Amino acid sequence: MAESGYSIISVSDENGLTRENHPATASPAPVKTTLDIIDIFKILPHRFPFLLIDRVVEIEPRQRIVALKNVTINEPFFAGHFPSLPIMPGVLIVEAIAQAGGALLLTEIEDRENKVIMFTGVERARFRRPVVPGDQLRIEVTLKGWRARARMIAARMEGIVTVGSRRVAEAVVSCQLVDSERGRGGAEEAES
Repeated sequence: MAESGYSIISVSDENGLTRENHPATASPAPVKTTLDIIDIFKILPHRFPFLLIDRVVEIEPRQRIVALKNVTINEPFFAGHFPSLPIMPGVLIVEAIAQAGGALLLTEIEDRENKVIMFTGVERARFRRPVVPGDQLRIEVTLKGWRARARMIAARMEGIVTVGSRRVAEAVVSCQLVDSERGRGGAEEAES
């Protein structure tokens, strides 16, 4: 008799009726669709004052992510940009797009502690209104392309940043996910 990999067990109740008990099948682990700051710490290597996302409210694996950044007057960059008119630097908004995209990519990578994301390009960056203390950035990043090669993954992502219903910035960012030794210019790369 061929084995089927599991068995069906028939059990009779007091009325002589039978019911079949099927073995419990392992259900796939649920895909996490939100991340709190502790989860973000486990995924991204950034820390204060350079971690620029506070929470992830939506993730669609290999498709898109929505992150939040609460902008407060305590941000270190406001001390110099500009003391009498605090405005979040546009390059940091683009960095927030890149970090949200990095969180999207790194959730797909099992050995992420051995990887580093290298920011490789910015295209079509536009800043439509100033971001000031008290604003909450909603950073939506959509994956536009993903290419895997040996020891490297390249990605291209489009980010749109809003405060309330108003678009404040957008950019297309490119990055590469590489082995951390290669990213540091390790001995392996020197030999190649």
